[in-house]
Amino acid sequence: MAHRPKRTFRQRRAHSSDSDGAEEQSSEPGALEEQTAPGLTEEGPPSGGGRVEATARRVRGRGRGRVWASSRRAAGGATRTEGGLSVPESRIVDLSTDEEDETAHSLENKDDQSSSSNSSSSLEEEFSSVVNIPDATFIQAARRKRELARAQNDYISLDVKHTSAIPGMKKNSGDDPESEPDDHEKRIAFAPKSQTLKQRMAEETTPRNEETSEESQEDENQDIWEQQQMRKAVKITEGQDLDLSYSSEPQTVKKFDTSISLPPVNLEIIKKQLNTRLTLLQDTHRSHLREYEKYIQDVESSKSTIQNLENSSNQAVNFKFYKSMKIYVENLIDCLNEKIVSIQEIESSVHALLLKQAMTFMKRRQDELKHESTYLQQLSRRTETSTNESLAVDEKTQWILEEIESRRSQRRQARALSGNCDHQEGTSSDDELSSADMNDFQKTQDDISQDHKKIFEDVHDDFCNIQHILLKFQQWREKYPDSYYEAFISLCIPKLLNPLIRVQLIDWNPLKCDAIGLKQMPWFTSVEEFMASSVEDSKEDSSDKKILSAVINKTIIPRLTDFVEFIWDPLSTSQTTSLITHCRVILEELSTCANEVSKGKQDLLKSVVVRMKKAIEDDVFIPLYPKSTLENKTSPHSKFQERQFWSGIKLFRNILLWNGLLPDDTLQELGLGKLLNRYLIIALLNAIPGPDVVKKCNQIAAYLPEKWFQNSAMRTSIPQLENFIQFLLRSAHKLSRSEFRDEVKEIIPILVKIKALNQAESFIEEYNLDDLKSVIKEV
Repeated sequence: MAHRPKRTFRQRRAHSSDSDGAEEQSSEPGALEEQTAPGLTEEGPPSGGGRVEATARRVRGRGRGRVWASSRRAAGGATRTEGGLSVPESRIVDLSTDEEDETAHSLENKDDQSSSSNSSSSLEEEFSSVVNIPDATFIQAARRKRELARAQNDYISLDVKHTSAIPGMKKNSGDDPESEPDDHEKRIAFAPKSQTLKQRMAEETTPRNEETSEESQEDENQDIWEQQQMRKAVKITEGQDLDLSYSSEPQTVKKFDTSISLPPVNLEIIKKQLNTRLTLLQDTHRSHLREYEKYIQDVESSKSTIQNLENSSNQAVNFKFYKSMKIYVENLIDCLNEKIVSIQEIESSVHALLLKQAMTFMKRRQDELKHESTYLQQLSRRTETSTNESLAVDEKTQWILEEIESRRSQRRQARALSGNCDHQEGTSSDDELSSADMNDFQKTQDDISQDHKKIFEDVHDDFCNIQHILLKFQQWREKYPDSYYEAFISLCIPKLLNPLIRVQLIDWNPLKCDAIGLKQMPWFTSVEEFMASSVEDSKEDSSDKKILSAVINKTIIPRLTDFVEFIWDPLSTSQTTSLITHCRVILEELSTCANEVSKGKQDLLKSVVVRMKKAIEDDVFIPLYPKSTLENKTSPHSKFQERQFWSGIKLFRNILLWNGLLPDDTLQELGLGKLLNRYLIIALLNAIPGPDVVKKCNQIAAYLPEKWFQNSAMRTSIPQLENFIQFLLRSAHKLSRSEFRDEVKEIIPILVKIKALNQAESFIEEYNLDDLKSVIKEV
């Protein structure tokens, strides 16, 4: 018999003492089979001899195999029990692992029970046909040997020393089962043996994987031992010609029993079943055909997709292009972010320079007007007092008056050389600078121009030339239009071009007559070409067609607004004319998208109105002197009043030049209500009637926009001209009774032009001017 390997689980101690085993064995010796199994499962019979222990060990081995088989092949275990083995199945199955240990332990150690011989003999009769059991003589000899060994001592010593005996027993335990100590000879460990610190540390640091591997190794050894016991038991049963028919029963073929009657079958039933089967197969076939057709279509579609992809541009090329555009745009933005600071600084310098010049002119004009008016007032007081004392004038006033007269004489000489003899004093812009101021201004402007040229001197043309930048986006639009329009590039281009356009506008002054027009600028031409090459020309609302409007709205209009608010002088006809020219180009010809330009346009026009109101309030001054003083046309008072009146006429003209850009109501309020009725009419009423007054009235009427009087059904003029009409009628009445009767014929056409037809007819009928009726009829 093979040695049993070390057990992998903790053994359970016996629940009963020797006396309990004795009581169980003494009950009803006749029922051998009922007592044998409980003895093996619970306590086990005391080992009265070698034969009993051998029998118990064989039973324990067979019990192990059966437990393993019950957990893996329960059906085979049940069949084997029916095969003729005399031990009942219930007793075999109940041999669990722990109870089996108790049975073996009781058989080996409890040899002092009196009923061991009966149990051994019953086991011998039961398993005699299976295993070779030692005879009774061998068992009795073993018992006597053990009894003689115990008889040497009359008592059981409590001081049992197993130190040297137990190792020997362990060594011979495989050969002699009787060498194992009994229960009363074993030392019971009530407390675990104390361990040293090193041992405890070694136990704690032992890897758990070693324990797992040891347990798995022990389980494998346990399985090997059980398999060996099973093979031995099978060989023994084959040697004794046991009935093993149960092992071959699953392989037997079941024969058909002819005695069983089957239901009747006729042709209709068979035909019906065949038709049903055929219908199912046909349906399945049709479904398979549909799936096949679908797969064929999918294959064709996949082939066409592959072909289209192969024919289309390569994805690698697309990726390379988009990556290059991404890198280019990022570099462009980095470049512009770095240069925008320099651009803003130069713009601020230019703006400060022009603002300083404009403020210089404005302050000089106001100071000169103040000093000249003060001087004339002092001169008038001296004339009224009729004193012959010399007028005391301070040095500053005297110097200013000399400067004024010096500039006027220079302008007269210039007009004489040019042949302009109809010029009126007071209509000049008076924007001359001294040589020192001019040199300083030019030097500062040159320095700014040098800084302007250095902004992009270290930048490649692809990142500072507008034409090159737009060419990059044009390539994108031509190659991949879908992604171009999905990226809303038309909204990004104005923002990208803003710093570059501002650089080109640094030295652009829209208030100068010789300023370059917007259409002649390089950026304007490049943007127009980019828009013209758009692939969406057929669409009216093409996003690329709005690029120019967006550029004007975001870049040009803000710059014009700054010029209007801070630098523009409404009294300067040249500045006003140049500004209006640029504004008409921007607001009329290029306003293709009214929604986008409307806000910028409103801001610009609002600033124009505010600036003109300020000019009317600050710069218009027409003094009133006694008519006796004004009769002398060469007197300083008369000349000063004439200059100031014609300065007002000049502003009146400049305001009305905004006709078509500003609303008519705004122009009528500014030109007629605030300037004509408040200043000019009062000055005319104070003037002496004569040819000069008629000339001034003709000039006022000439500056009025013709579209205000284009309605042929009009018989009366606009309400704001009522005071002017009354002044004309009053002047006509005075001239008709004076030596200047011929001047009346000049007043009637003025009334006709401003649509004061009723007043003109009444005056003609009153003075019987029949020759002037034809003038009314022509209208």
